[in-house]
Amino acid sequence: ASAAHFGSAGRVARAACNAMAGPMSWQGRRWSLAAAATGLLAAQSSALYLPGVAPIEYQEGGRVELKVNKLTSVKTQLPYGYYSLPYCQPSTIMESVENLGEILEGDMIENSPYEVLMLQNTSCKLLCRRKLAPEDKNKFESMIDDEYLVNWIVDNLPAATRYVKKGHKSGGTTYMNGFPVGINRNGHYHIHNHVSLDLKFHTSPNEYEGYRIVGFEVEPYSMLQNNEGGQVSCPDGTNYPSFELAPHDEIIYTYDVQWSESDVRWASRWDNYLKMTGGQIHWFSILNSLMIMLFLSGMVAMILLRTLHRDITKYNELASAEEAAEETGWKLVHGDVFRKPRHSKLLAVSVGSGVQIFGMSFVTLVFALFGLLSPAHRGALLQCCLLLYTFMGIAAGYVTSRLYKMFNGVDWKATTLLQAFLYPGIFFGIFFVLNLLIWGQKSSGAVPFTTLFAVLCLWFGISVPLVFLGAYFGFRKPNIELPVRTNQIPRQIPAQPWFMHPVFTCSVGGILPFGAVFTELFFIMSSIWQHQFYYLFGFLALVLIILVITCAEISIALTYFQLTSEDYRWWWRSFLSSGSSAVFVFLYSIVYFTSRLQIEKAVSTMLYFGYMAIMSIIFFLFTGSVGCIAAFIFVRSIYGSIKID
Repeated sequence: ASAAHFGSAGRVARAACNAMAGPMSWQGRRWSLAAAATGLLAAQSSALYLPGVAPIEYQEGGRVELKVNKLTSVKTQLPYGYYSLPYCQPSTIMESVENLGEILEGDMIENSPYEVLMLQNTSCKLLCRRKLAPEDKNKFESMIDDEYLVNWIVDNLPAATRYVKKGHKSGGTTYMNGFPVGINRNGHYHIHNHVSLDLKFHTSPNEYEGYRIVGFEVEPYSMLQNNEGGQVSCPDGTNYPSFELAPHDEIIYTYDVQWSESDVRWASRWDNYLKMTGGQIHWFSILNSLMIMLFLSGMVAMILLRTLHRDITKYNELASAEEAAEETGWKLVHGDVFRKPRHSKLLAVSVGSGVQIFGMSFVTLVFALFGLLSPAHRGALLQCCLLLYTFMGIAAGYVTSRLYKMFNGVDWKATTLLQAFLYPGIFFGIFFVLNLLIWGQKSSGAVPFTTLFAVLCLWFGISVPLVFLGAYFGFRKPNIELPVRTNQIPRQIPAQPWFMHPVFTCSVGGILPFGAVFTELFFIMSSIWQHQFYYLFGFLALVLIILVITCAEISIALTYFQLTSEDYRWWWRSFLSSGSSAVFVFLYSIVYFTSRLQIEKAVSTMLYFGYMAIMSIIFFLFTGSVGCIAAFIFVRSIYGSIKID
């Protein structure tokens, strides 16, 4: 499924960012309105117009620049610079990284010595000759063993390698991003030292002058060129000898350029990369999520329309003293239901952080649905998540202060500081340690310290002041009105049945939201860890809406059952019941690691689980805050609808 999904893949997200603020070192998710999502689903296979990317018209004979990007591997997850291998270099190497997101993803976009001219075909053109030292051969062998891919860019299009599907009825093709450094055949290493560049162009004289590039495919070959009298020529036919690394001390690089006209318009040129061959799986995901949501909706509707309505009617009737003495149920805990929970400061901070992540995710997905965060904007998704998370600090400060004030808390300075530094500090701490590990491997994925300083400036210079500003507005507002008063002496809680134990309720509460998203989670993780494109934001929007509704409904249902058992300690339970779905996300990441990835190195394993831990914490805060706020609105509503003596 993951192979078939190439070209359509969630960094979080690289999400949850997902995966939402997501893996920051290289790949970098998310949310919107149902109407926009439905409209995008209907048009998912049609041409995509990507705002903000202007087409370039080339004239015949005009120079087309071929840029090189990092070498990537699914096995190690450690990117390296293109020129870390003995490839042909230009006289001056110039980097062209454009934004913060590209740096955090480990992109190293540089110029190359390839000469490509519009509409001018070339065959077996000599690029350069390179002497191979023993350490160069060792590098090549190590890269081939780790299945590293070469990534090139022409006119903002990544190089794609086309593969024909064997046994496919219609002889269909699939595309892979980049091409292998070489291949290992029975312990013999063969380097891809000849490439055929298949460039496609589109022209429309009535609309514009010149030619637009709409396709870039690469066919790599391992070839032992003829080298007679200093003249290099490529062998004809298909039975030519390949270039084996071990017996040669010199490597010759050559390339072909083939131009062909295409009917594909410029606005549709990303369709090959974003082609969804697994759409049925996504519809199954939506159907699966809808069934879970409908099941929960039925349960909540039954509670609200039948049980709760009957309870309110009964409680509002003028009962005699004897009947009142024999009453049981949620009305009896009205004097304790809004009692300040233990660790109320941490709860307020956690809910505030969840609202911050929710706001970031919602706005990011709105931008994505309008095509502003397409793969054509490398690094835009991650940069957007980072900036929005920073600016949503004002919402976090506001929600935290409103909750903490409702709990009659007085230590507002410490609470605001905790909001500004607790969870961002955890994320940055994990990221910094992982970045040191990447730096120790001399990988280009290591974020430079200047960029880390820029991230710290965003945190301390923008996010922290915004958190304090939001807290200032929140503490200035009057306290949230509660429908009932809290008694001075806490009511004794009766013995609870086994199925109301927190471990059981959290397990049940967590499995349902996870079940609503796990299919889509597979594709998001494939986009992050298998370097695939993800552009199905319409599906993602629907899944997110279903996730929010599922979390709200499961928290409302479990809170109601808890209150009917005369247990008023619902604050943390409502947060943890839906937030525990993050535990299942992390367990699923272990299953994905063992079944889908071939990571063997210790550093790569630590990177994977470090970033998945960040994603799981983000998912925990997101789902937990949705559940807690929904339960609070529910409890406030039901106690406001009954008469209290």
